[in-house]
Amino acid sequence: MMNIIDLNSDLGEGFGQWKMGDDNTMLSIVTSANVACGFHAGDPAGIFQTLKSARENQVIIGAHVSYPDLVGFGRRNMDVSSNELIADVIYQIGALKGLAAAAGTTVSYVKPHGALYNTIAHDEYQALAVITAIREVDDNLALVGLAGSKILDLAREKGLRTVAEAFADRAYTPQGTLVSRREKGSVLHDANLVARRMLQLVTEGGVEAIDGSFTRIQADSICVHGDSPDAVEMARQVKLTLQQAGITVRSFI
Repeated sequence: MMNIIDLNSDLGEGFGQWKMGDDNTMLSIVTSANVACGFHAGDPAGIFQTLKSARENQVIIGAHVSYPDLVGFGRRNMDVSSNELIADVIYQIGALKGLAAAAGTTVSYVKPHGALYNTIAHDEYQALAVITAIREVDDNLALVGLAGSKILDLAREKGLRTVAEAFADRAYTPQGTLVSRREKGSVLHDANLVARRMLQLVTEGGVEAIDGSFTRIQADSICVHGDSPDAVEMARQVKLTLQQAGITVRSFI
């Protein structure tokens, strides 16, 4: 049984007049924030405000890097060259580092977003490009990736610190991968159910898969997506349930 876990959320995803999520409230709950870098979501002013709020709430910051896909919210697969992906990731981390410095905080880790996150979990070619980009910017940055995925092994081999992540609001296959968003039941909305599942994750080392079987997941951090309408209540309930069970919720840094 683990007695310490991180709770993170994807934030800074508003764009111009298009508002998404309640970053200020989420930042009073979570212990780490994956902040958009402008490629899938987020504009400079909104990102800057999220970073300042994170600093005020003593929440650590991660660069939520993505394919360049504003229209598809970064959830469309892209076949990009290694050099292009390396440059894209370096560009995004650098932009967030600049804004973070101005906001009086720092970037501590990198968590890829959406389709990029899912692709590098199994695609060594793109995974190595992301790892290379991180190391060229700052090899002290940790990499957050899907628990049990190949990229975590590759990153450790290259000398990066890694953080294994589980998702509170997503269903799992028996193999420990995420159920595709195209399938029914892939996204969970019941805050109490989600909280019970995350308590099971921490205390039993896994969760019930979509077919009813038990799938093992060893995770250092739990993500609650900030773009769902019930995200705040879900994050609050997960944190409360874990704390009531004697589990410490704190950042992995």
